[in-house]
Amino acid sequence: MGPDPAVAAVRLAVRSALGPLPPGSLVLAACSGGADSLALAGALAFEAPRSGRPAGAVTIDHGLQDGSDVRADTVVRTLAGLGLDPVGSIAVSVGTHGGVENAARNARYDALDGAAGRLKASAVLLGHTRDDQAETVLLGLARGSGARSLSGMPSSFTRPAGDDGASVSYLRPLLDIDRVTMRRACLAMGLEPWDDPHNDDPSYARVRVRHEALPALEKALGPGIAEALARTARMLRDDADVLDDLAERAYAELADLEGTGADTGTDTGSDTGSDVFVGIRLDGLGDLPRAVRTRVLRMAAVRAGSPPGTLAAVHVDAVDRLVTAWHGQRHVDLPGGLRAFRRYGRLLFGPA
Repeated sequence: MGPDPAVAAVRLAVRSALGPLPPGSLVLAACSGGADSLALAGALAFEAPRSGRPAGAVTIDHGLQDGSDVRADTVVRTLAGLGLDPVGSIAVSVGTHGGVENAARNARYDALDGAAGRLKASAVLLGHTRDDQAETVLLGLARGSGARSLSGMPSSFTRPAGDDGASVSYLRPLLDIDRVTMRRACLAMGLEPWDDPHNDDPSYARVRVRHEALPALEKALGPGIAEALARTARMLRDDADVLDDLAERAYAELADLEGTGADTGTDTGSDTGSDVFVGIRLDGLGDLPRAVRTRVLRMAAVRAGSPPGTLAAVHVDAVDRLVTAWHGQRHVDLPGGLRAFRRYGRLLFGPA
């Protein structure tokens, strides 16, 4: 008799994720102790030895709740009991910049980067599910974001692991599995998940989407909303990948300046010569399809130093009007103390 269908589904997803990784390389699971990541860890503990790979796990203590260190120790013991090795917890300090959720996410990934780099892990597995993907898409929709944001979370991505130029691969093998299946898998494996009280705190937008928005959509439109949103995200990601590739090519053809203010004939008021300007030739820029052109403009602004997290569609649209609807307007102010303006047949991005 085979395993419970929920367990089989999670194991199959993990097995598929392990397949392309280097033989014999260490794989880590990031585990909070919740049902999703705990089922992931259990499946990894089963599949990794069968694929000839060592497997470990890391839990992050964010210190945001009383007794979080005790909870982290409990998770470590559970992970060790699964046969994962090495296992450990990492305590992080969560700031306030960008909100608690964003600060906690940044601290968590920094800690995982460090652990993967020290242990020379080939990949870190994350327990995000189809429901998480659906919530991400709705949050992006509420922000009025474009295809890249609505494409949700990628199934894989990389982050720098340290100063040596190495990178960490992150994999999300569970994006096609729902949260109910993950909890059922935990029960079938004899694992007792921890329910984070933050997951029921309506002060967080994601919690409101989970407990209010998605159920309302299911009631109004029928079942299968989460699955449909996740499927939409996959299709939009394919589209966004193609558009980004076209924009990279267009940027390479049209960008003819990346340097200091002295190169533009502009007085920046700086004696350091460190102010970066990016210039895009206007000739040809206006002929690009808008979906490609706005991506080129965003690339130029980011490369000039505008923070991508605060560079919004409204900023890019205003810059686009300097290309397509210019009537002598002087400039557009951008996040990060930058400014976009026309000069000498170029659209320039540089310090205000």
